[in-house]
Amino acid sequence: MSRCWLTGASSGIGAALARRLLEQGHQLALGARRAESLAPLAARFPGQVLLAVGDLDQPEQVARIAAEIEQAWGGLDQVILNAGTCEYLEPGQFDPALVERVIRTNVLGTSQCLAAALPLLRRGQQPHLVVMGSSVSWLALPRAGAYGASKAALRYLVESLRIDLAHEGIDVTLVNPGFVDTPLTRRNDFPMPQLWTAERAAGLIAKRLPRRPLELTFPATFTLVLRLLGALPAGWRLKLGQRLARQPQG
Repeated sequence: MSRCWLTGASSGIGAALARRLLEQGHQLALGARRAESLAPLAARFPGQVLLAVGDLDQPEQVARIAAEIEQAWGGLDQVILNAGTCEYLEPGQFDPALVERVIRTNVLGTSQCLAAALPLLRRGQQPHLVVMGSSVSWLALPRAGAYGASKAALRYLVESLRIDLAHEGIDVTLVNPGFVDTPLTRRNDFPMPQLWTAERAAGLIAKRLPRRPLELTFPATFTLVLRLLGALPAGWRLKLGQRLARQPQG
């Protein structure tokens, strides 16, 4: 069974995926900001869980987590970088601080984890890197500028890194979910078509990851529609976005 570092394991897809992988017998370094959020899983699966607690935005905390994993296991066979955040820009109220927060967590935090994880993967057996992207990276949507930009950046980063790591035998998978019922999406004030439960999403991810796909996307119909719409001419995409947009308040 593999040694895996899973970030964002305290809720949503991460928590559901952690349960699936632990039930399969894997050893998991579970990441979250607070240890108490991981305590139930650690108690339920004694001997399989290593608590990897810290703020992934802070390089020194990521380095400490990596050192703890190295001391405990010596290396990693799989890394699943799932931690992330989402905030929306309101029409007429562009907020650079909001953009910075989202980019810092989704892109820079992931980058810190990549830097810490790759040396451990190089010591692993059949190493596999998995990064959580989003289907929003295929089509620009109203208010989603910060979140979409962060996920588009991750897509490019992962696809480029996949090329650079191929000669080392490190497989790289980008996961692109549609809407999934999580604490983050429950704050959304707009329709979420084809909404999946976190358990359903985790079940699909756990089932498909052993095949090491380059990309894993779901739901199939929703993500296909987004990809097709994203391939439309720019003017058509603009008109579509305008139909979906809300008007500024005031």
